This record gives sequence, structure tokens and C-alpha cells, in this order.
Amino acid sequence: SLSLSPFLSFFSLSISLPSSFLFCFSHRLDRVLFSFFFFFFFKCQPSLLFQVIRTNETSQETFDALFAFGKAVGKHAVACKDTPGFIVNRLLVPYMMEAVRMLERGDASARDIDAAMKLGAGYPMGPFELSDYVGLDTTKFIIDGWAKKFPDNPLFQPSKMLNELVEQGKLGVKSGEGFYSYKK
Repeated sequence: SLSLSPFLSFFSLSISLPSSFLFCFSHRLDRVLFSFFFFFFFKCQPSLLFQVIRTNETSQETFDALFAFGKAVGKHAVACKDTPGFIVNRLLVPYMMEAVRMLERGDASARDIDAAMKLGAGYPMGPFELSDYVGLDTTKFIIDGWAKKFPDNPLFQPSKMLNELVEQGKLGVKSGEGFYSYKK
């Protein structure tokens, strides 16, 4: 049997809470580790990815144990330093936000941007479909947190359009409307 208990004092699946916040729950910083285990990603397709996040305080023993755990449960383990969103969301959230900025500027429609990314880049969902699926409130929460922590990073700047949609209760699939309507 595989057990992580001798190695970990705290394990988080969070992608947006800062490590400094989570450290307050442990007195053994060498045993604090972050991972993001994609149970379902892109229209409920099980993911094989297991991101293992190493902080400056994480011991090699703890890191190795979680990396081995990811492999043991059949996932592809990847390593990343403690950066906002780890690997996937660090790239994905700014991508979704740039799509919103393109729409705000009138560069293209949401449908055309989605079609271009599905047909041209081979993505299973376009950025607006993905934003609606994730939840516009969730995307806003993440980008607002990153903008507060890194105010000079242009990739993390909030969007007026996204803020307005959330204020109107248009949160995506879960509310029946976001960038698209899901009302039947």
C-alpha cells in the first residue's frame, strides 16, 4: 500500500490560494506540498496530469514521495515551482483573459475566437466555452487575486467585461448564461 502520511503534514489541491496562506496551517514547512490533480478537465474527460508543486521549504523526501504517488495512481507527474496557477492555470487563465480582451477591443467575436482556437490550435474547447464551463466568477476570483498580488503584470489585469458579466449574475454554464446562453 502507498501512504504519504510519513512525509506530509499538509497537502493542498488549491490552484489560487497563495502558499503563504496555507503555510499557517503547519509547523513543518518541509512537509507542506501542493499538487493539482486534474480529476476532470475539458468536458469531463479524465486527465492524466498530476502537478507537484515545490516550495522553497519543501524537502526532497516530501517532494519525491508525492511525485511517486502521482505515478502510482496512474498519472503523469510534472514538477513546478510555486507560481500562481502552477503550470496549467498559469498559462490557461491569461489565455482566457486575452480572449476576453480581444472581444472587448472588437478584434473578433467570441464564436470566431472559439472556432479559431479549436480548429487552428486543436483545443477541445475555445477560451469562451472554457470560461463559461469553469465559471466566470471563478475566473474573476483567480485573476483578481493574481492582479492584487502582482499588480504590474499585464497578463493578470482584470477585465471590465468579465466584471460586468459576473455582476449581472452571468456566471457561465452553472447560471445558464455567460459569454453564451445555456438556457433551454
